[in-house]
Amino acid sequence: MLLIPAIDLKDGHCVRLRQGRMEDDTVFSDSPVETAGRWVAAGGRRLHLVDLNGAFAGEPVNGASIRAIASAYPQIPIQVGGGIRDERTIESYLHAGVAFAIIGTQAVRDPAFVARACNAFPGQIIVGLDARDGKVAIQGWAELTDHRVEELAKRFEQDGVSALVYTDIGRDGMMTGVNVEATARLAEAVQIPVIASGGITTVEDIRALCSAPTQNIYGAITGRAIYEGTLDFSEGQQLADALSAKRLKAE
Repeated sequence: MLLIPAIDLKDGHCVRLRQGRMEDDTVFSDSPVETAGRWVAAGGRRLHLVDLNGAFAGEPVNGASIRAIASAYPQIPIQVGGGIRDERTIESYLHAGVAFAIIGTQAVRDPAFVARACNAFPGQIIVGLDARDGKVAIQGWAELTDHRVEELAKRFEQDGVSALVYTDIGRDGMMTGVNVEATARLAEAVQIPVIASGGITTVEDIRALCSAPTQNIYGAITGRAIYEGTLDFSEGQQLADALSAKRLKAE
């Protein structure tokens, strides 16, 4: 399982929010490129970038920072979400060196857009499903829909997305532990990789995800924990590698 550092961008700064509330943010760095370098140096094998302003604006706002990170670390696969509403934005990010575009709000509002994007950019589209109590939220988590997570996941799997990012909004940024049960339930409902997000706090969360009754949890995004020091990134990735290897050997 891959541990993926999160770099959330707001007004050009690296921040973390609590439960997605823009007014409840903590600034961790004024240099997104240096922050990315910190996690690359610690052994990060993929980066998760989110344009928080873009998620609310419906278009890229921190694109310059994202392109700067992609240019500085071309060897690292980067996945980007926030404000991706059209194919032109996806093409621009991919042209800049981003490996994967994450579609969130637009995937729910216009599911056909996902199919078109997968056809235009095969293997490079991820759908982000952000949920509260099993229901998907959109527009920077400000709007709760009636769609169930598993219902949408199965549709997007058929469209050809390369992976799903599942975020438990209630736990994101709260340092209360990852929702292993809900993540595993989604991973068992589809055949494509699922990336967990929200609530990862200590190495015990890594251990719990690696012990889930499914092999389909590909990765885990972590943010506040690695910035505040409750989770040592290198230690967490080493544990994930060891537990994954042990599981494969046992099987």
